[in-house]
Amino acid sequence: MSDPLEGKTLEFILTELVNHLGFKELGNIIDIRCFNNEPSIKSSLKFLRKTPWARAKVEELYLYEILDVLD
Repeated sequence: MSDPLEGKTLEFILTELVNHLGFKELGNIIDIRCFNNEPSIKSSLKFLRKTPWARAKVEELYLYEILDVLD
C-alpha cells in the first residue's frame, strides 16, 4: 500500500482539518496552544514544523478523519 500522505503538504493537511473540524474541535482533540489560543494556519504551521510529536498527531488525525484509513 502506498503512503496516503505522499504528496500532501503539512499546510494542505492542516487546512483540510480546519475546514472539516474547525480550530475549536481540533484543539479539543489535540490540546496544543496553537489550536486553542488565537489560532491561525500560519502560527500552527510554524509550531508543527518544529514539533515532530505534534505534527505526527495532526497527520494521524488527518488519516482518521479525512482519509478514514486507520482502524
